[in-house]
Amino acid sequence: MSENQTAATPPALTTEVIDDLVRTDLERIEHTLHQCVTGAGPLIDELTSHLSRAGGKRMRPMLSLLCAQLGAPGETANQQVINAATAVELTHLATLYHDDVMDSAPQRRGVPAAQHQWGNNRAILAGDVLFARASRLVAPLGQDSIDHHARTFERLCAGQLNETFGPGEGDDPVEFYLQVLADKTGSLIQAAAVFGSWHSGAPREYSDAVGTYGERIGVAFQLADDVIDLTSDAEVSGKTPGTDLLEGVVTLPILLLQRKRAGGNLDAAGTRLLEEFEDGIEDEQLADVVARLSSHEVVEETRNMARKWADDAVAALEPLPEGAVKEALVQFAALMVDRMN
Repeated sequence: MSENQTAATPPALTTEVIDDLVRTDLERIEHTLHQCVTGAGPLIDELTSHLSRAGGKRMRPMLSLLCAQLGAPGETANQQVINAATAVELTHLATLYHDDVMDSAPQRRGVPAAQHQWGNNRAILAGDVLFARASRLVAPLGQDSIDHHARTFERLCAGQLNETFGPGEGDDPVEFYLQVLADKTGSLIQAAAVFGSWHSGAPREYSDAVGTYGERIGVAFQLADDVIDLTSDAEVSGKTPGTDLLEGVVTLPILLLQRKRAGGNLDAAGTRLLEEFEDGIEDEQLADVVARLSSHEVVEETRNMARKWADDAVAALEPLPEGAVKEALVQFAALMVDRMN
């Protein structure tokens, strides 16, 4: 019996009970996260806490806490789960510092990107500090966790590198892109799910299932973002529709246009869109290009692919027992793609 239980019969485990437990444990994670992004003195602390203070969805630690209910249903998370979930969020934050340097991003989470305030060198070093602190949190969790975190970090870096190189001769560009998404995003969401399950004492069969689920959800999430970049309301999302187009970023709708052109079945509207993208889109063209592309069939194909990855993620949960935890994970998957509607 945990210290949080009494001799009384615990309340039935429902999604509402899980929501309350997760909310309480997220506050503990937020406290631990604050401790981890500070502690080196005012100058460094301001930099390393910059993105944490700006907020964020905390999607990864939330998934860790949901999966922890597989091993300790109805209980608040133990400290190992809290530390593992915080380490995953720290790793995610570290990648954002580095990504923003690589992308020359002007903003992140509604605040100026770190390199615009402190310069590239300091932003990179801040990311390195956060990686180090994530590793320190993982170190006491055991060799399996250390190894899994290291492999995840390797995949994050490999995915970023492959994105910069692009597909090689003989690679299918769409499959290559999906693998980049799995490495850059799916791997860390997978780690969040696995850590929550492992450190709550859930059976390894459950951990394997939620790990597969997490990776597939990561891909679905990024494909949904490809749609949202073209169809979002700027007032709601806080982001100008077509930002990726303007920056020349190749996302799935563009890759699907290219695939159709290579197969000789691209329509005139798609051919024109692809030519404009490859010539470089200017600010004054953006709204018109976004309107035309968002109504092209490749965007619906991207939307359907995101849903398919989310459905496949849910299918991976088959080994889990029926009940509130599985239901919460199914709802979590739906949230990742319902953002496109």
